Amino acid sequence: PVAGLGLAQLERLNRWLLASGLPIGPMNRVRTAVSRIKGGGLLAALPPTPRRVLAISDVPADDPGLIGSGLLVPASTAALAVALAGLDLPPWLRTWVELGLAQRAAAPRPGPPIELVATLGLAKSAAAAAARAAGLPAMVHPALLDGDAAQRGGELARQVCDGVPGVQVWGGETTVRLPPAPGRGGRNQHLALAAALELAGHDDCWLLAAGTDGSDGPGEDAGALVDGWTLARAARAGLTGADCLARADSGRLLAASADLIATGPTGTNVMDLVLGLKMPRL
Repeated sequence: PVAGLGLAQLERLNRWLLASGLPIGPMNRVRTAVSRIKGGGLLAALPPTPRRVLAISDVPADDPGLIGSGLLVPASTAALAVALAGLDLPPWLRTWVELGLAQRAAAPRPGPPIELVATLGLAKSAAAAAARAAGLPAMVHPALLDGDAAQRGGELARQVCDGVPGVQVWGGETTVRLPPAPGRGGRNQHLALAAALELAGHDDCWLLAAGTDGSDGPGEDAGALVDGWTLARAARAGLTGADCLARADSGRLLAASADLIATGPTGTNVMDLVLGLKMPRL
């Protein structure tokens, strides 16, 4: 961290960011402002020898400056300040951001060339190819999946139910604004539970939402695979979808309905994948 901040401050900052509902771009710009190594800062610690960067993209539009907050991608202090000025940050965090910006070099040294070796686009194409290899039609949605997880979950489930048989593939990163005392879960579980509300009663539709890194939220689950009877199974444990969504406790309901997906760490991270399946009527 920049001078004047320590581990306790970074912990507080990241707790606020993860609960804020901000997209990853603004989150990583805040992190850049309070770091001595992000936004190209790590270049100052390296000898001036030839190098290149191989990057795995977990950010929208594969912006190298946002991947890991751009350790080897110089960020203009002026441009960073402008981008951060429009964010609604609490006063204590605004003070820390200004402290960090004041310590940044105005003109960082140039960075090395960057090669993207894994992206969300590659993952979506691979998912569609696997579906076709299994004999299922597949459609890849090119638009980035973002915005409120619950809203998007309902929208995607309706697209699956109203669409033609086959697999639909989406990818991106949604957000969840957490209540003061959230329960168990993550953004993919939140999205999946919202989808389950729309899928209820449909016996031919499924939706899977998962993190490509094998992690969704603070637990060990990658996400969830829900169907038309998810809510009915959870009801046997006395849980309702609307209540668990409101309390950001999707993981507890999806555990009760046996719909959680656990893969363990995958060794990569290219944001989240959402797969919808509608089976043909026989």
